[in-house]
Amino acid sequence: MAVRTLLGLLRPWQQFRTTIITLRGKTLVEHGCARSMSTDTTTDNLTLSLDSKTGIATLEMHRKPVNGLNLEMLTDLNIALEKAENEKSCKGLVLTSGLPKIFSAGLDILEMYQPKPERLAEFWRTLQNMWMRLYGSRLVTIAAIAGHSPAGGCLMAMSCDYRVMATGKYAIGLNETLLGIVAPFWFRDTMVNTIGHRETERALQLGHLYGADEALKVGLVDHLCDQEEVVKAATEEMSRWLKVNAVARQLSKSAMRQATIDKLVVRQEQDIEDFMTFVQRDAVQKALGFYLQSLREKRG
Repeated sequence: MAVRTLLGLLRPWQQFRTTIITLRGKTLVEHGCARSMSTDTTTDNLTLSLDSKTGIATLEMHRKPVNGLNLEMLTDLNIALEKAENEKSCKGLVLTSGLPKIFSAGLDILEMYQPKPERLAEFWRTLQNMWMRLYGSRLVTIAAIAGHSPAGGCLMAMSCDYRVMATGKYAIGLNETLLGIVAPFWFRDTMVNTIGHRETERALQLGHLYGADEALKVGLVDHLCDQEEVVKAATEEMSRWLKVNAVARQLSKSAMRQATIDKLVVRQEQDIEDFMTFVQRDAVQKALGFYLQSLREKRG
């Protein structure tokens, strides 16, 4: 491969690392300077820890009750991912949940129901940034899915390089249409890249949630194991990926994923505007209200 081609593949990674991203007044990256991951990080929403011997970080979500992705949760995820990304000794990241029987229920509906426009825009921008950071990470990323993973939870899992899921009656998929919502183009593109166009077309229209066995069959997940073994299996799989030359692996990943990321980069502001216009429609607000009411009734 020509040197010019190699530099062309590497350039998007360099640009991504030096981008200044501001979340709720916090500057995450300044001029490409990496902050040291000298200590583990714990917030109300998650815990980030690094095994210094293996170079494997674990990012465990624990926002009760279901790891709903609200603005604060997404901000914490961005900061944690940036911290792991910029720690030189960190080579891989296992994304998992500390809550029983749930990976993540996806976007917090309360962020979209009767929203304040300024917060709604910030919420969506923070979600976009989280996805770009996870999908384009230099790290080996493996999702350890020990429970349900619908909607935004499925997006996070698909954004990883490899997915380990627990056997049992757990579901994963993009089910937005069942809530009266349309998955944005970068959700769709991520799924197409994972399971193919035709399967994605069917799944999105039906809002289909895959059981573990079916998810494995279509390639939505890569490995099944007992719930208690999910994190262990993810860590063991990580060791295989870390044996590959890091630069070659990162360049290969960038070659496969950067075009998908670039589509959002150039359309980011328009995507925010489109999302805000759609979500604030009367029909959508009504559908979200019915869904929230159904949740209240289930809880008694």
